[in-house]
Amino acid sequence: MIPLINIKETQPYIYMVSISHKLLCHIKVLVAQNKSILFYFNLLTCTSPSVVVNLQCPTTQICVSKCPERFLTYMEIQFKYKNDSKYWTYYSQFCRTTFLKPVETLSQVLLDNDCPSAIYPSKPFLQRCFPDFSTKNGTITVGNKTVFDDGSGKTRNAAELRIAANGINKALDARAIGVKVFEDYATTWYWILIGLTIAMLLSWMFVMLLRFTAGLLFWIFTFGVIGIIAYGIWRCYLEYSRLQEHPGSQLNVYTIGIQTDISMYFRLKQTWFALMVILCLLELFIILMLIFLRDRIRISIALLKEGSKAIGYIPSTLIYPAITFFFLSVCISYWVVVALYLATSGAPVYKVIAPQGQCEHENKTCDPVGFNTTEIAKACPGAQCHFAFYGGKSLYHQYITTFQLLNLFVFLWLINFVIALGQCALAGAFASYYWALKKPDDIPPYPLFTAFGRAIRYHTGSLAFGSLILAIIQMFRLILEYMDKRLQKAQSNISKFLKCCLRCCFWCLEKAVKFLNRNAYVMMAIYGKNFCKSARDAFNLLMRNILKIAVMDRVTDFVLILGKILVAGCIGVLAFLLFTERLPVIIEGPTSLNYYWVPLLTVIVGSYIIAHGFFSVYAMCIETIFICFLEDLERNDGSAERPYYMSQSLMKIMNKRNVDTKKQ
Repeated sequence: MIPLINIKETQPYIYMVSISHKLLCHIKVLVAQNKSILFYFNLLTCTSPSVVVNLQCPTTQICVSKCPERFLTYMEIQFKYKNDSKYWTYYSQFCRTTFLKPVETLSQVLLDNDCPSAIYPSKPFLQRCFPDFSTKNGTITVGNKTVFDDGSGKTRNAAELRIAANGINKALDARAIGVKVFEDYATTWYWILIGLTIAMLLSWMFVMLLRFTAGLLFWIFTFGVIGIIAYGIWRCYLEYSRLQEHPGSQLNVYTIGIQTDISMYFRLKQTWFALMVILCLLELFIILMLIFLRDRIRISIALLKEGSKAIGYIPSTLIYPAITFFFLSVCISYWVVVALYLATSGAPVYKVIAPQGQCEHENKTCDPVGFNTTEIAKACPGAQCHFAFYGGKSLYHQYITTFQLLNLFVFLWLINFVIALGQCALAGAFASYYWALKKPDDIPPYPLFTAFGRAIRYHTGSLAFGSLILAIIQMFRLILEYMDKRLQKAQSNISKFLKCCLRCCFWCLEKAVKFLNRNAYVMMAIYGKNFCKSARDAFNLLMRNILKIAVMDRVTDFVLILGKILVAGCIGVLAFLLFTERLPVIIEGPTSLNYYWVPLLTVIVGSYIIAHGFFSVYAMCIETIFICFLEDLERNDGSAERPYYMSQSLMKIMNKRNVDTKKQ
């Protein structure tokens, strides 16, 4: 329900409602008069860009029973009324209020928005009065006229009116699209929920099956890459051999020079030879890496399988992303409420806005009550007093911007704290799995709940400190981005270079701090030390095993990215077949969708987000088990006093054994 603008209190209650894709006029008091067509006072104002943004033409609109059929201006009516009152009777049906005769001046009518300054021949279209356009000898006309008087003394042409009508059409199209999208969601919402539920099941199955398929997936991908590069080498060799026998094979890069057409370079044998050499070097590098890092790759795959087992023994960890989402929603709501309170904590300030921007009083403060009777309204016909912002001159209002920045900083701090709390709780749960000597018998009951309680009770200060460091870095990045946008036009080449360097440095610093914090929370969950000591121990441990970390991160990233793409892709294919009605034999999906890609994209994006939530838990599991594995190797030796806690598969890869195993 969208109220019409500029309607007096004396006017009957008029509004528009949406019925069966059409926006119709509805008049509670004058229903019997059948005024169901919307009429615009000044259609020429609809050329403003705000028409598309606000989906509303910034002019007075009323409901009428029929559209105008002739050219008439208010000033013409004032003269013709003296000879024949029928002219005013016809013209007054397009006025907002009822007058016995046109006694008001044109300026007063424009100020009060009582009547249009002019009417044009129009026809109803989509329950609105649109100009009656036609073409005469290739020229656009309105009512067989190419030019006309707009009622204010200016001569306008039909092309200007056509542009204004197109502006309304864009607004109508935007509204129509919005209604159709809403209808598609209303038709397919339960199918979307079913798709997201299937995505949850697929994500869970993928994580559970990784204990069997992690190695297979990695080696299929690796040999696939090797095969693709080998095909590229063979293709480059064929092209090089073909061009070698070509008459123009002696051409080189220096001969043709710099060309804008890139395809010219692919006609040179030098290009294909260079590509073949590059691909050969890349192929050799990958093969050598696989040969020399084969043991570390085996360890990484074994840890991936161990992570799948850990989640299988502690399935409650897969629910934790929902808890994190709830806490994040609370933080975001708090930030929005405080930001809105600060933004509106003041007296409303109104500014003068002129229609053409030609007024000496423009942007001056004004009082909307009785504005039409002030000297400003008389000096600037058509000027309006609009709300600008909330403000004041007290000491409090002078520091509103500072309070907003402080609120933003607290928001970043809370968001990072919630994420850190989740990482520490998950790390504690998975660490309790790893340090259980007999799995799963020695795993403590309710490990996730216990780890969450420990994190809240003993590590709140450490989590807050780690989050504070990250929030400070993110705040500096936001300030840097804000200054870049404000000073973009006044930057020299040196300042742009320094800006890029700063942005790169802060981005790298944020990534490094996030990585270090995450590992510090793992050490904190294992030993219960404070943040600084845990960060130091984690950093030293990682530096002593830098090569293992590099291999482990790459293998884990590949598996997680492949899992997300696999889940979102499978659900996307099923949704595409369902929403395009290509599975009528198996299942009958929704019919007559306006835009099938709307629910399709919703399902794909939602599936990816769900998979990301599941795999974020898995990534934290792998990182925790990896840190525990490195600690296990360094502090234990397999004796009865210091047995290894790693699984039998890891012991076999590392060629380690416990004393009890040897005796057996």
